[in-house]
Amino acid sequence: MGLTGYYANNLNRDITDGNTMPVISQDIDSIRAYQWEITFHPPQEVEIGSFSKPLTLAAKQVNGIGLQVEDIPVHRVNDQVYYPGKPSTEEMTVTFDNLVKTKANVGLFKFFQTIWDPTTGEFTSSFLQTPGRFKTNIELVQLSSDMQPYNYIQLIGAWPKSLTAAEYNYSQNEFHTLEMKLRYDFIIHREDISTP
Repeated sequence: MGLTGYYANNLNRDITDGNTMPVISQDIDSIRAYQWEITFHPPQEVEIGSFSKPLTLAAKQVNGIGLQVEDIPVHRVNDQVYYPGKPSTEEMTVTFDNLVKTKANVGLFKFFQTIWDPTTGEFTSSFLQTPGRFKTNIELVQLSSDMQPYNYIQLIGAWPKSLTAAEYNYSQNEFHTLEMKLRYDFIIHREDISTP
């Protein structure tokens, strides 16, 4: 009995004459992990010029975008089954290059100050007077191989949880980075930013 696999029968992979190029399917192509852009929409209180562009340019790595639903175990005599419980989102981490020209470190610090201002030890006035106003939206655009927008991921109700500077080390030969952890309330995957 002959092989019945997809590659064996459907891709014309016979290159015994040395001239025929094998047919490789393009249908299994994937989005590259490095083809993306991220945009921040800071609260109105953050006034540092064009805020989103420096952070978009500085962002070099994003992880922790995800959803999960907790289990509710139900016991019945000798059986145990599960029901979906409370949903939650993952903690998101963005790593930024500490760009000199755009001063990404200053922008990120001012973004963090929208939650808690370490210079005064107080929560910001917008946090206390208008609950929820300190939250913002973040959009991540996945680009296809021809650099066109392919998918959009929207993070709704995001706020900075921590800001950490990378190690300072004379012996290293790399750019200095900053790491910000963010929490968000909701996540939406869309083909187009305008589609509901």
